[in-house]
Amino acid sequence: MDKKYCFGVDVGGTTVKIGLFQTDGTIEDKWEIKTNTADHGSAVLPDIARSLEEKLSEKRIDKSMVAGIGIGVPAPVDADGVVQNTANLGWGYKEVKREMEELMELPAEVGNDANVAALGEMWLGAGKGRRDMIMVTLGTGVGGGVIVDGRPVVGSGGAGGEIGHLCVNYQEKYACGCGKTGCLEQYASATGIARLARLRLMKDIAPSSLREYEMEDITAKTVFDALKEGDKIAEEIVEEFGSYLGHAMANLAAVTDPTVIVIGGGVSKAGDIILEYVEKYYQEKAFFANKHTKFILAELGNDAGICGCAKLIIDRTM
Repeated sequence: MDKKYCFGVDVGGTTVKIGLFQTDGTIEDKWEIKTNTADHGSAVLPDIARSLEEKLSEKRIDKSMVAGIGIGVPAPVDADGVVQNTANLGWGYKEVKREMEELMELPAEVGNDANVAALGEMWLGAGKGRRDMIMVTLGTGVGGGVIVDGRPVVGSGGAGGEIGHLCVNYQEKYACGCGKTGCLEQYASATGIARLARLRLMKDIAPSSLREYEMEDITAKTVFDALKEGDKIAEEIVEEFGSYLGHAMANLAAVTDPTVIVIGGGVSKAGDIILEYVEKYYQEKAFFANKHTKFILAELGNDAGICGCAKLIIDRTM
């Protein structure tokens, strides 16, 4: 039986990560190209198409052997593969699916980058073998994807799974990047954890190894490193982080009843110690029927997006 292939394309503001897959999940090759955001990102899709054509030529793969192209973009995406706006690509309204299909003369499917990363982890990563999961990505912001019965929750306008903008503190006065206040992203992202640390250190003069740093040099990593060394102030900060994230996940679990909650992103590099604090607060608020949910760390790293994009195409052909 002839091999069948597909592409997974994860579009970021700085680079585009691309993978060539067999439709059984085998990664044949992966590479990156620069994201050219000049002129409102007009070159992004043509650059991707050129790179895909070059790879097909290099591998001597005929287009008849390619099932399609899955694309993840950092924006809400509707069911027709249309985005209305992107924060870091320069796009306004863009018919991504139609344009890529015209450029490549191959089927294309488009999804939000966080949703496809969750799909990738479900397919080949930490959620393998499960069909109901939540993935939370803790980086500069808080991203996420909700998978129900093997498919991402997209919503009517493509904004399903925007976990970072759940309101978790109704007393917050400081605005999130989205313009609202009290968003999970303000407390559970890398920048949010650093902010919690600065606020805690300004509260009193209790001793802490974190005081060795200038306020602007405190990061989520320095907080977790201090925690691992037994620093009590760092423990208070991580307790607060864990309470916000754990309680938010308990609320989400009451809606979707996931088997697992996968935690990824740069903050997850702190390791299993994160799970300890988040799961404790999750169990504190979880509905009794959701207490079985397990917390695990993501496994695919930067490959989650391309894997999920490939899965978009594989699911389309099934």
